[in-house]
Order: sequence, then C-alpha cells, then structure tokens
Amino acid sequence: MGKKVYQESTEEIMIGVRSQKEGLSYQEAKDRLEKNGYNQLKEAPKKTSFALFLETFKDAMVIVLLVVAVIQMIMGSYIESLVIFAVLLMNSVVSVIQTKKAEGSLDALKSLSAPDAKVIRNGKEMSIPAKEIVVGDVVILEAGDYVPADGRLLEAGSLKVDEGMLTGESVPAEKNLDIISEIVPIGDRNNMVFSGTIVTYGRGLYLVTDIGNDTEIGQVATLLESTVDQKTPLQRGLDSFSKKLSLAILVLSLVILGVQVVRIMINGGSGDMTADFLNAFMFAVAVAVAAIPEALQSIVTIVLSIGTKQMASQHAIIRKLPAVETLGSASVVCTDKTGTLTQNKMTIVDFYLPIEQVKVELTDHQKWTSSFKRLIEISLLANDATINDDNQKLGDPTEIAFLDYSEKLNQPYREVRQNYPRLQELPFDSDRKLMSTLHLIDTDYLLLTKGGPDIVLERSSKIMLNNEIVPLTEDILTKIQEQNEAFSNRALRVLAFAYKPLENRELALEDENDLIFVGLMAMIDPPRETVTQAVREAKNAGIKTVMITGDHKTTAVAIAREIGISEQNDLALTGTELDILSEDELMGKLEKISVYARVSPENKIRIVKAWQAKGHVSAMTGDGVNDAPALKQADIGIAMGTGTDVAKDASALILTDDNFASIISAVKVGRNVFDNIQKAISYLFSGNLGAIIAILFALVMDWTNPFTALQLLFINLVNDSLPAIALGMEKAEPTIMKRSPRNPKEGIFTGKTLTSVTYRGVIIAIVVIFAQWLGMKESPELGVAMAFSTLIWSRTLQTLPARSNSETALKAGLFSNKMVMVSILVCTVLYSVTLIPGVRQVFSLPSSFSMNDIAISIGLAIIATAMMEITKLVIVGLQKKTLSKKKIG
Repeated sequence: MGKKVYQESTEEIMIGVRSQKEGLSYQEAKDRLEKNGYNQLKEAPKKTSFALFLETFKDAMVIVLLVVAVIQMIMGSYIESLVIFAVLLMNSVVSVIQTKKAEGSLDALKSLSAPDAKVIRNGKEMSIPAKEIVVGDVVILEAGDYVPADGRLLEAGSLKVDEGMLTGESVPAEKNLDIISEIVPIGDRNNMVFSGTIVTYGRGLYLVTDIGNDTEIGQVATLLESTVDQKTPLQRGLDSFSKKLSLAILVLSLVILGVQVVRIMINGGSGDMTADFLNAFMFAVAVAVAAIPEALQSIVTIVLSIGTKQMASQHAIIRKLPAVETLGSASVVCTDKTGTLTQNKMTIVDFYLPIEQVKVELTDHQKWTSSFKRLIEISLLANDATINDDNQKLGDPTEIAFLDYSEKLNQPYREVRQNYPRLQELPFDSDRKLMSTLHLIDTDYLLLTKGGPDIVLERSSKIMLNNEIVPLTEDILTKIQEQNEAFSNRALRVLAFAYKPLENRELALEDENDLIFVGLMAMIDPPRETVTQAVREAKNAGIKTVMITGDHKTTAVAIAREIGISEQNDLALTGTELDILSEDELMGKLEKISVYARVSPENKIRIVKAWQAKGHVSAMTGDGVNDAPALKQADIGIAMGTGTDVAKDASALILTDDNFASIISAVKVGRNVFDNIQKAISYLFSGNLGAIIAILFALVMDWTNPFTALQLLFINLVNDSLPAIALGMEKAEPTIMKRSPRNPKEGIFTGKTLTSVTYRGVIIAIVVIFAQWLGMKESPELGVAMAFSTLIWSRTLQTLPARSNSETALKAGLFSNKMVMVSILVCTVLYSVTLIPGVRQVFSLPSSFSMNDIAISIGLAIIATAMMEITKLVIVGLQKKTLSKKKIG
C-alpha cells in the first residue's frame, strides 16, 4: 500500500499532482477541468416517481387487498372496494413522497460545497467558482471560509478548522504542517483540510489533492448511494404474515367451495344447478372477505400515526412512519457522544494550585487567594471569547468555558476585562501553542499567558506559591506534572496559566519565557444529567448502549464509564484497531465492545452491519455528514435536531433536544405501539377465526351456513375498524420497559399471541355455534340470525379483554381508554340498524327473531368475554407464582 497524502512531504505531493506553489497556469487548469470534470458530487440515476409508485404495489398485503377489492366489486360492494382502492392509493403516494424526501440527502451534501474559492493561478490570487477547482490548484483559506476541496496544507498561520461534520468533535481542529508517519483517522490528519469544513480561526494555504466524489465528503455520498434502506421488523413481519394469510385463505375458500359443490352434486339430482353453484362460489368468496381484515393496513398506519404524536411529546420527530415501531424493537443503540450523551459544552470541572495549606473559598470571590484570583484573571483576559447582549456565546468552546466558570463563581467576566483592558497581544498559533496578552493590573504591566501544560512549564522558571514568587524546583515541577497526568487519566482537557511583569512596549515572542507559573484548569464536555438514568433504563429493558465517537479513546472511555455504558471487562477500540480486525474477530468480540473512538464513516457502517448480522435491531444516532451512511444503514437512524441536513435526510427520526434520554422515552412509546398493533391484529383475527370455525363446524354438521355473504361483509364493516383503532390508543403495559426487546425474526403472531388469538377465537366460535344450535330448534333462519347477532356482540365485547395482556379491563380502568367505550357504543348503534323493520329482511333476520333472542345473544357474548378475562387472571397469577419461586430459589 502506498503512502497517504498526509504521510508525504509537500515536495512529493507537488510532483505527484504536477503543480507548484505559484499555482497552475490558466491553460493547465482549463485542460484538467475538461478532462476530470467539475468539483461537485455526482449521483446515480434516480427512479422516476411513477416507478416508485408501481413498486409500492409489490407488497404481499397490498396484493391481497387488491384481490379482495376486485372480488367485492364483482359482488356489488362498490363502496368498500373504492375505500380499499383509496387507502392503497394514499399509502402509495405517501411512500413516494417519503422516498423523494430521502433522496434529499445528496442534495444537502451538495449544498455544503463552497460557492466561490480564492486560488493562486499563474502566481496571481483570483476568485473562481468552487466547482471549477481542479487537482493541483493552490487555495487560500481565511477565517469564515468553506474549504472547497480536500488537500494538503502548505502554510498554516494559527489555522483552526471546524471538522465536526466529518469527525463528530465539538472543538475545532488545530492545523500544522508536520508530516504524519503512521496511518491515522481523519480527525488526526492535522496537515490536511477537507471539503465542506469551515475555517474558524487563522489563515492557510493548501494544495488540492482530491475533488468531487474523491473527497472525504464525496466518499460519504458514495456510501449513502450504495447503502440500502432497511425494512423495519414490522414491515418484514407483515410481509411474511400477508403471504401466509393469503395462502391459508385460498386453501380455506377452496375447501369450503369444494364441500358445497360436492353436496350440490349429491343432492341436486338432474335439475339446473347453476344458481346453487353460483351461490356456493359467492359464499366461498364471502368467507375469504371475512377472513381478510381489509382495514389492517389502515389500522397499522393509524396506530403508527398515534405513536408519532406521542413520540413528538418525547422530543422525537418521526420522518418515516414504520420507524415508530422499529425503535420499540431496538436491542442495540449506537450513540454518538458529543451533544447526545454529553452537553456539547466544555465545562471547567477542576483546577490545581501548587499550594497545600490554603483552602480556596470559591463561593465568595472577595475571599479568593491571590493565586486563585490570578488564575481566574489570566483565564478571562488571555481569552478572545465573548457573550453578547442576546446571551449568545461567541468564540472557541474552551475559552467560553472559562467565561462560564467565572460567571458561575459570581465574578462577571466583563467586570474583570473593564478593570484590566488589553493593551497588546501575541495571538495563539499552532506552532507555539500559547496565547499571551499585556494588561495593566494594579500598578504593574503583566504579560498573561495560557497554553498546553508541558509548554508553559517548559517556559516557566518561577512559581506563585503561597502568595510568594519562588523558583520552580524539580520537586514542585514533578508534583505539577503528576497532577496534570491525573487530570489526563480522567480524560480532562488541561490548560496551564502563567504570567510575568513586563514593561509597556512592543511585545515579542521572546517575552514568553522566564514565566511565573500559577496553576492548571481542567475541563470536559460533561454528561447530561439524565443520561446515567436513561442508560440504566435501557439496560433494564435489555438494550445494549454502544458509544461511537470521533473523539479520543481516553475521553470516550472515561465518559462511558461514568454514565454506565462501559463496564469493568468491556473493550474499547479505535477506528484503526477496528480496521485490523477480521470479520470473525469482530463478531467474536462485538458484544464486549462498548466504545469505538476516532472512527470513520466506513467503520460506523461496519459496526451497524455486524450487530444486524447478529440478529439485532440497531438504532444509530448522529449529527454530522460522516454519520449519514450509518444512519441510513441502521434499522432506525436517529439524527440530532442541531445536526446537519444530510444527517436528518438520511434518518428516520430526529431528536429535537439532542438528548439520549429522549431516545429511551421514545423506545417505550415504540414498544407500546407494537403492543397495540399486535392487540389490534389479535382482536381482528380472534373474531375472524371464531366466524371461520363456526362456518366449518356448520359444514361438517351439514347445518345451514351460519352467516349470509352480506352478514359477513356487515360484520367486517362494524367490527374491523373502530374497535381495532381504539386498541391502538391503549396506554403502555406496566412491565413494558422491564422485558427484553422482541426477536425481530418473530412474526406478528408469536407463541403467546397465537395462543391468545386461538383461545379467544375458539370461545367466540363455541358461543356462536351454541347460539345457532338454539335458534335452529325453531328454524334454520332463526339459527342464522342468532349466530349473526352473537358473533357481532362477541367481537364487540372482545375489545375489553383485548386491551391488555396482563390486566383485566376493570384493573386497567374501564374509562382509561375512552375510545374503546366509544367504539363499543358505535358498534351497538350500527347493529341496532339491522333490527329496523324493512332492514331486517335485507340482513336475513326473520320476524321470529325477538328481543328475547337478542338478550340471549348478548348474554352468550358476555359469558365469552368473562371467560377470556378469567383465563387471563389465572395465567397471570400462575406466571407471578412461578417467577416468585424462581426468585426464592
């Protein structure tokens, strides 16, 4: 493998790109532009909106619903058919709109390119459109400029560049010209600049080495295009369920049709049997219609929409509807550190003064020791940060931290600056790593200096100790260095402060020698207050939290340990260490790795894919351009509200408060959404199963079909929509965050759910069969009326036990979900319509069907509902007893 650009000398790179410090000639630049094209991101051809629209009809459930709609239209049920067509059309249009929005990721990337750039050509400075930059151009950078292309620095005067969009770091990167010998991640390539980043301080000159898709941001765009959107567990479950359902319904309808045809053949004699065959076919179709919950797709969409509103109250904005449920299925959350787990605000957390016998009174600045007073003065005066009248903090995050600390200690920084105005300065630069300013303090002109501890100590010959100036001895120096190391072991960023008396004259760099050392101040981007509790909640819910950050390994591990992400035997890897691991090695260590530091976009995708290969549903947070490919690859991408548009477009969910704790709150909502979808589907299929069993029983017993085709369609209309939607509004189960995430490979009907559906369906079937048997004692017509009435009431009242898997409707609160009571009332009113004279005949309800028969139907439905609730109480009681025995054991 050849050398990387940052590993070569500038002379070697100049030769490689055939350029010079005076820049390219006009003709050479023109030739290269014609040959290599513009400095802009290229994109793959997009699918047309019509092609995307057609793709939405490949879904198995959609195909089943289309078949049902066509059949219903043939049967004359035009209104129901049109409703289904309208719902499918609406879903398709929404899907196309969401896909088109997602394609905005690349457009957002393009918008990051600088519109213009200052280059040197033919030895002259000139401004050109950034898209016309070519490899070999020499570009001038100043504070506030966007970097137009990747390249190697030729000059760097105190140059700082905000690379957070690529590295995730909150502090601007300090640039230099040093050759880097080893292979390092982007965040450590300090002799390079990258397209789309912003110069925050200083000036520089650099040689363009990569343009367009060859830049780091271009590689992110390529990753975005090659990353396939993941189907959510719910989508996969519904796809699988739809295929099985359609096959089962086909077989069932053919069996019913076959049995009826055989009977017609046996009993029909030699007469015309066309009408009988047609009725048999229509009934088989009606059974198919009864078995398919036409409203399922709409119900799922509505329940997801309800979840979307609930998540919005938890500071989580959903961009893609199925993501509501996916978050509830998450078993791994890969989270960024800066701003998500931490406050994204450098904060002073400790200081060190080389005195032992004097205690500093922080609460009253009138009682500060001379050493501490001088420490604060230097931190505020050798400082370019400010806070404007709108309380907007302007400047380097490190310097802002000193202002915040002083204000916290009731010492207004403006007061100090007004008392001791700056007379002269030696600005910070990346070579000296020092900043110095001159002030008149009391009666002395003092040079105040801050910088890296090693450099300040190297330039110090004295120390302020117990209000006296004494020589800096080896013993004192050793103690200071030990304290600095102790701070570093806590992953704190440390700066040192010193001063010396000086005459009021023109400052020179030589003045930053023979300094008087004062002390150290240590800072960190601290964890959010709610994060530790949120990580604990996630752990209790069976969710693994993994930190993936562009920050340094030591800092990342320290934060991870403090908030509970990293435990004693957990591993931490850098991106470089991860690159060395083979796939088998990574899979073997994956579940013990809790921290990844200094990672690249490719690293992030690899981590997400590894968890997915292990069968986990992965959530990934991020805010920078470098996070976008992994956000798209993850089962659910979570972008920060303050993040880049690229990250937001690639994600399914946006956190408006950038807080990890909000993710865990949203997980609870997501789990409840899936529970409610499962409750709604279970409710639908329990009722459908009850009807099908009653039909099959009647066929076997050679009874009259218990329902007419119109009755089955009416039952679907009454019972398949509003009650199921009402169940989608249920509150969360008490134990929802104490159970493990569900297995994404499990279908909609897991073992317990299938048992519940079967049990409730059988109970409904028993009371319906009994009702038909009672009615048949008088006439077959009354038997059909009794079966129809009992089925409607049983399905309506089944809404109550369907509300909870662990509580009875009474314990959950009859009116805690008012929509359930409203749905029961609406179903009652709709059923009452069938009893109106004139309408009764349409629904095959004979005049002999009396109020007494209706009361029997209601009574049987109540018995069925009570049996469901009693069984639930017994099962829950047994589960608690078993759990209690395990704990005692």
